[in-house]
Amino acid sequence: MIIAFTGHSFIASKNKIKSLVKEQIKNNITDKEPITCYLGGYGDFDEICAIACVELKKEFTNIEIAYITPYVSLTEQVKSENTIYDVIIYPPLENVLPKFAISKRNEWMMTNADLVIAYVNCDYGGAYRSLTMAKRKGKKIINISDFL
Repeated sequence: MIIAFTGHSFIASKNKIKSLVKEQIKNNITDKEPITCYLGGYGDFDEICAIACVELKKEFTNIEIAYITPYVSLTEQVKSENTIYDVIIYPPLENVLPKFAISKRNEWMMTNADLVIAYVNCDYGGAYRSLTMAKRKGKKIINISDFL
């Protein structure tokens, strides 16, 4: 199973959100099925989800944490060295202009995910566009903001 995350860059109640994210991941995985968590590495929600995944990895050995990079640059490669990520994935974005790389990377994540865990509480911005895309693709979606 592949779980992708999308959410806002700035979040006030991080601990509460992290607890809800962990609870929803636990509710949707089994001990035996391999789980890959797709993380974008930008903003508060990505940070919260990364911490939640690291904590759950101590409990579930079948979790892999993947950084999905929008760029092939050395800066991005260094960013992901010696971190919590088990694997770095560069989606097929070679022909995408740099200013569109993040949105195309997000589209790739939503397309390839089995489950999308989101924190979106407004109807604008990149997280909202990613969530809308996941809905159009018929993905299973859990919006953490629905629990608040």
